[in-house]
Amino acid sequence: MTDLRHYDVIVSPAITEKSTMASEQNQVVFNVAKKASKPEIKAAVEALFGVKVLAVNTLVRKGKVKRFRGTIGRQGDVKKAVVTLVDGHSIDVATGL
Repeated sequence: MTDLRHYDVIVSPAITEKSTMASEQNQVVFNVAKKASKPEIKAAVEALFGVKVLAVNTLVRKGKVKRFRGTIGRQGDVKKAVVTLVDGHSIDVATGL
């Protein structure tokens, strides 16, 4: 049985042009919780998707100031994790959990 805390660590897959290109190098990009550590991310991906993780790299994209109909708003910070999988393992992010 999977631990329910794993669902709190991984927020969503990041579907971008850059993450699609990274999938050719056996990497998957996820939006993760801001407080999540690399060991927590590794454990969550291995438990939820049933794959073996080789490495986890994280980055924080700082929020931007945007305008919508003249009103100034601010996007929040987003933490992303680039998860490198062991050869032979793969995750199809289009299907979801």
